[in-house]
Amino acid sequence: MADADTDLLLLPQPRRVTRLGQSVMLPERLSVDGLDPRVASLASGHAFAGPTGDVPSCVRVTVDTPADAPRLSCGEQRYAIRVAPMEVPGNWPVRITAASVTAARHAMATLGQLLTRFGRTLPSILIEDEPSLATRGVMLDISRSRVPTMQHMLDVAATLARLKINHLQLYTEHTFAYSGHDDVWGGCSPMTSSEIGRLDERCRELGIELSANQNCFGHLHRWLKLPAYTHLAETHGDWMFDTSPRSGPFSLCPTDPRSLEFIAGLLDELLPCFHSGLVNIGCDETYDIAYGRSKEAVEQHGRAAVYLQFVRAVAGLCKVRGKRAMFWADIALHQPESLPAVPKDMLALCWGYEPDAPFAQWLNQTRSAGLEAWVCPGTSSWRTFFGRPSERSANIAAAMSAATEQGASGLLACDWGDEGHRQAWPISAIGLGHAAGAAWNPHNAIRPNLRAISLHALKDPSLKAAEFCEQAGEADVVVRRVGAGYAHSGKTGPLRNASATFADLSHGLFSAAEVGAPSTWRTVADTLSTLRVPVGLPALLADELQHALDGSRLAAARAVARRYKGGLSAENRAQLAILADHVLNDHKRLWMIRSRPGGLDESAAHYRRVIDELRGHA
Repeated sequence: MADADTDLLLLPQPRRVTRLGQSVMLPERLSVDGLDPRVASLASGHAFAGPTGDVPSCVRVTVDTPADAPRLSCGEQRYAIRVAPMEVPGNWPVRITAASVTAARHAMATLGQLLTRFGRTLPSILIEDEPSLATRGVMLDISRSRVPTMQHMLDVAATLARLKINHLQLYTEHTFAYSGHDDVWGGCSPMTSSEIGRLDERCRELGIELSANQNCFGHLHRWLKLPAYTHLAETHGDWMFDTSPRSGPFSLCPTDPRSLEFIAGLLDELLPCFHSGLVNIGCDETYDIAYGRSKEAVEQHGRAAVYLQFVRAVAGLCKVRGKRAMFWADIALHQPESLPAVPKDMLALCWGYEPDAPFAQWLNQTRSAGLEAWVCPGTSSWRTFFGRPSERSANIAAAMSAATEQGASGLLACDWGDEGHRQAWPISAIGLGHAAGAAWNPHNAIRPNLRAISLHALKDPSLKAAEFCEQAGEADVVVRRVGAGYAHSGKTGPLRNASATFADLSHGLFSAAEVGAPSTWRTVADTLSTLRVPVGLPALLADELQHALDGSRLAAARAVARRYKGGLSAENRAQLAILADHVLNDHKRLWMIRSRPGGLDESAAHYRRVIDELRGHA
């Protein structure tokens, strides 16, 4: 796409843009004919009214069919916008033709971005556009300490709609207020059924499908560690999480009938809150199966058979309740011979968050098994301060390349919150903006338009925030490329699932510090010290990015001190403790602006540990 077209700062970038000549001045009163003004206003983010009296509408919308559903086919989401001087008095300066009401929403979102960029004086252009993938989704983690406030969640939904995202789910383990289960979610500030209902209605207004999400197999340690649920656990002993030793409960026992009874009770309360016919039942990373009560069944039938029997049963619970089950397909894909046993009406979510994620292989396997599949890349925001920009770009590009070549029907961009969900919202939003652009137009995958992301995902009129975050996120890339030793002792290769600064801060002050040479870490610290949050940003955005920069600087300075003889002197430790105190206090203050209080203490404990070590209290 030409640079002149990228300068329009549209996100996603349209498929085709034709320049028509002189600019067009719209009237002060924005009005629309042919589309409900409320729908037009919601989709665009600008106020539109219907034509009244002698005042003609400035936007004329022609819709081919009345279809209005988030997950229409790509062709049914096709639209065109023509912005040109009026040929005769009373003509419309903006004319939209759309294949459906949903497509008209997308067109109004594009028009809204043009208004945000140019005000009432628009360039004269013809935009012809349609998505590459029919479903462009987002999954937000609300189970790792941080649960968004209702206002923030509503704001996020509106932003996603203007980026043409049409599917949303909130990853849930224990943060829905299930009746009778107060001991699990007490103190976590969970989402209530009325709040989910309100969000569901808002998403429907915005043209987004909000689907249920409840992990129904693994990742249930917050339940299973409590006396009331301990009898449902696969194991309370030692087991291996992939290649890492673990201990304690994690998954439901798949051979205990009470496990299904428990899940049925959750689904009975959760599913009626959603209009969507989809539900994500999770079922990922159940590595503890065969280490506990299901050991005998696994020895007799095989691990995959025992796993899939339970997954099929959970999917059956959803089906009789009128829902179609989606599931994280990692366990099945690790044993592809088991895929034919997956019910054909289930939707496989092929997830991987690193540049080498084999999306093409996974999609080939699911297609061969007759399963519909989505690709699920990540924002690379979690366990970082500024994200991992190069890894994110390569991951999203790999996902989109496979999706277009292998025929995936959707993309689900995942934003997780491991280790206290300490990344600021803007870092997540950059990754989501990148994924939204790529899922619509693969041209956006490798090199996202950072100025457009700043304007539309971060609401930054200076257009500088996203580029600053990318620079800060790459400050430690030289350590990330050799940092696998942080995750597993003795491993070589790139660090996964974290930035180097975050990973080093997570290690004990006096633990082994062999990853990264002292001089390399000095370079990282020096680079971060030269960065400055751009001027002209909205106050909250600037505040959050300064907090991320302070956290990065703390981690880098501590990493340097850990590696130099004398670096952990009493004086140096005292200075680092002062900076850590500042980071902790800002973390708590900023948390309360976008997030609920439940989970804050748990998240803040990660910084308290750092402070205690620096002050010699640990």
